[in-house]
Amino acid sequence: MPRFEIHATDVARARAFCSGLFGWSFSPLEGFEAVDYQLINSHEVGPEKAMTGGILRRTIGSHPPGSAIRGSIMTFEVADCDESYAWALGHGGSEALPPMDYPGIGRAAYVEDGEGNVVGMISVAEGAP
Repeated sequence: MPRFEIHATDVARARAFCSGLFGWSFSPLEGFEAVDYQLINSHEVGPEKAMTGGILRRTIGSHPPGSAIRGSIMTFEVADCDESYAWALGHGGSEALPPMDYPGIGRAAYVEDGEGNVVGMISVAEGAP
């Protein structure tokens, strides 16, 4: 199941665009109001298209079109977030966000891949959606 985040300067505008284009609806992620994190309710478009993702407010100024990182981060499930994070740092990656626990969700971290891309990894908590 794909997991991703879309960073947006205007979360309402991004929600409207994605809702119209993909048929997604959204719900706020409790505890993340400061960044206006909106979970994507993709299950409404059918189980074959289900995914876990969200839109959140960009915390640093917007990137101009054509810049290396333009606003989406793919996050992939890994068996052990800390082990994968250490591997990435030892193989040309650099820290974007160190491993952190997200109660009810799992443990996640982000690294830059050496090519200007940021990728995420998550060890999903037992019983997490």
